[in-house]
Amino acid sequence: MKLHTLKPAEGSTKTNKRLGRGQGSGGSTAGRGHKGAQSRSGNSKKTGFEGGQMPLQRRVPKFGFKNNNKEYFKAINLDVLEGLAEKTKVNAITIQTLIDNGVVGKNQKVKVLGRGELKAKVTVEAHAFSTTASQAIEKVGGTATTVK
Repeated sequence: MKLHTLKPAEGSTKTNKRLGRGQGSGGSTAGRGHKGAQSRSGNSKKTGFEGGQMPLQRRVPKFGFKNNNKEYFKAINLDVLEGLAEKTKVNAITIQTLIDNGVVGKNQKVKVLGRGELKAKVTVEAHAFSTTASQAIEKVGGTATTVK
């Protein structure tokens, strides 16, 4: 056996007939049947077309409102900041510190909320603070700095 003698098994492959290329290729309709949109050149269905049935995107009702100007914040509570302060032993928790420790993503805005207890005296940097969170940070001697 040599590589140049290899070929597929007898009858396992067949060539497709080139349709629509003269009389020898399947007659006048060229395998497209008689009449209708699919028999004509340039035929293409719209995306979502369901054969004349009302398409899904028109059956499902529209509702609600999407405000493109809304700011979305990642909520970080005081207990998370306390754990981070103990773990990293830093006296300033910046947004970069939160990103480096996997608390928030690099494109997320941070809002500090007041759940939990903060014992460490730290300077906290975030995009927004709740009033209870800023009071709790200042009560232990830290500062709450808002960045834009």
